Amino acid sequence: MLTNYLPTQVNQLTDAKARAFVQNIERIALATSLSQQPILTTYIHKGRGRTPILLLHGFDSSILEFRLLLPLLAAQNETWAVDLLGFGFTQRQKEINYSPTAIKIHLYEFWKTLINQPVILVGASMGGATAIDFTLTYPLAVESLVLINSLGYTCAPAFSKYLFPPFDFFAVEYLRQRLRVALNFGSILANLDAKMLLAIQCAMLHQEMPLWHDAMISYVKTGGYNDLANSIPQIDKRTLILWGEADDMLPYLDAEKFHQDIANSQLIKLKNCGHAPQVEQPEITAQYILQFLNNCSLDSLSVSLILICRRSQIPDFFKKSGIL
Repeated sequence: MLTNYLPTQVNQLTDAKARAFVQNIERIALATSLSQQPILTTYIHKGRGRTPILLLHGFDSSILEFRLLLPLLAAQNETWAVDLLGFGFTQRQKEINYSPTAIKIHLYEFWKTLINQPVILVGASMGGATAIDFTLTYPLAVESLVLINSLGYTCAPAFSKYLFPPFDFFAVEYLRQRLRVALNFGSILANLDAKMLLAIQCAMLHQEMPLWHDAMISYVKTGGYNDLANSIPQIDKRTLILWGEADDMLPYLDAEKFHQDIANSQLIKLKNCGHAPQVEQPEITAQYILQFLNNCSLDSLSVSLILICRRSQIPDFFKKSGIL
């Protein structure tokens, strides 16, 4: 029996790695200003390292999208993943208005309560927009950014703000039913990739959580991160932009805009990869993130040594040698 606060459907997972990942999901009763009751928040925490990595998933998703990436990162560095407010397996409460602002407040309380030191903030798709918004509001909480096929320029359809019952329910239910249809057809067609079937299965699990419809409708009606684009040039953190070149959801032009607007950024195009490198190419994605982390650490060390030189009586030959 897997973790009992998750939907019973998790017991149908047959993939050993997916089951092991689910077994490691933890939950904390997180006090916030968003409601009188603590919000039961799900997360995973693995590994050790100087600067923690914090992973943020995409729209209508969960920490399960990092089931392949997180173990690779955690093997070399402390790594966290959290289910954002209104998504994943984190508790939904009726009195909360699920908006980007609420997501940001909840994420800050999670960071403050469990991490409370600057992180390498990694956001995929909508999680990238969340990471940008969080960084601009709480700059001291973030050391650097990694954006994976991130939202920020391409916006949700404007009509989503004006959905009303019962059409709002039907619009959200469509998100679930398209996955069900894909899973049913995939189960019938024996030649469909088993990895694809597992991805669909994992993508559906959080949709069985209580109040999933309510939270999704609430969020969609806010328009999401439609007003974020003008703020992106304000980012002053070192930023790595990873982009699957075959993304059929967001144009590659968005990646180039990020690179142009964020002064201290690096853009890497991932060949033969679509919208979700963390699932499609986890090894390559982990390699780039860890390399970026190491480079950031070396830069921080260089700055620290320079400051020590300025404040200490260090022999001139050390300085002239280029060591310091």
